[in-house]
Amino acid sequence: MSVLTIQGLTKRYGKIVAVNNLGLEVEKGMTFGILGPNGSGKTTTLGIILGIIQQNEGSFSWFDGAYGRWHRHHIGALLETPNFYPYLNAVDNLRLIAHIKKVREPRIDQLLEMVNLYHRRNSKFRTFSLGMKQRLAIASAMIGDPEVLIFDEPTNGLDPQGIAEVRQTLQEIAEMGKTIIMASHILDEVEKVCSHVAIIKNGKLLASGTVGAIISDDMLVEVGSGNLPALRAAMEQYPLVRRIDEHGPHLLLYLSEEVPPEKLNRLAFEQGLALSHLRVVRKSLESEFLEITAGDQ
Repeated sequence: MSVLTIQGLTKRYGKIVAVNNLGLEVEKGMTFGILGPNGSGKTTTLGIILGIIQQNEGSFSWFDGAYGRWHRHHIGALLETPNFYPYLNAVDNLRLIAHIKKVREPRIDQLLEMVNLYHRRNSKFRTFSLGMKQRLAIASAMIGDPEVLIFDEPTNGLDPQGIAEVRQTLQEIAEMGKTIIMASHILDEVEKVCSHVAIIKNGKLLASGTVGAIISDDMLVEVGSGNLPALRAAMEQYPLVRRIDEHGPHLLLYLSEEVPPEKLNRLAFEQGLALSHLRVVRKSLESEFLEITAGDQ
C-alpha cells in the first residue's frame, strides 16, 4: 500500500526554488529518510505534505485517498523544537496533547515507557535534558496511535547519548510496523535508522531507493606501494577491479565482488611489487551521498 505519493512538487519563494519538481513514493512499513544538506528543501517538503505550506505546483496524496480529507488524523509529526509547558510534568503535558487531538484513551504510561521516560513521568518539563525533551515529543507524536510518524531532524543538537536514545526509540517504533518519514542532514543517522532513502539537493531529487541500493555493492580496498604507477597498472589487469581512484598517497580499488585482501597482496607480489598499505574500506552512505551531490550544482 502506498502511504504517500508526491508528484511534481514545486515551491518557490520569489526567485528561490525551495522544492523543484519533486516526486517520491513511500510504502507502508518503510522507514524513509529524506537526506540532504541544510537548505536542500527537506523541511519545506514536510511542511507541504502536512498542509502547513502551500505548494506552487504538483500534488501529493496520503493513503491512496482512503481517508479523504481526514488523513491528518492518521499522521503524527514532530517539526522544529519540542514545545511543551515547562511547569507541567510529562504526564500532564501529554494529557494536554491528547485533549487537543481529541484522543480519549491516550495510553500515556505505555508511551512514556516506550520512550524510556516513565521513571520521570512526574518531573516538570523544564528539568528535562534535550534528549529527554525530544523523546517526550516523540511520545506526543504517537498519541492517537497514528499509522505514519514524521520527524524533522529528530537528533539535531543532541549529545551522543541523546542521539543514541532517540535512534533506539525510532528503531523500536519502526519495529511496531509504523511508517516513519524522517528528514535529516546527518548521514550516519539515516543509514542506521532508515530502510529507504531519498537524497535531495537544491530541492531536486538526486537518488532514491533502499539504503542498500544507494550504498554501492562494491568492495573498496585501499592499497599503497613505493611505485604507485606500477601498482595501478598491475591492479588494472585484475578483472574484478571495476574502477581505480587516487586516494592521497594510495589507490582506492572498486571491486565488483568481495575479494580476500591476501589475494590482492599476492597479485601485487607476483608483479614484483611490495604493498606498503592494504586496508578494506566499507563504503558508507556518506561517501555515496558526497559522490552523488558533488556533481549537482
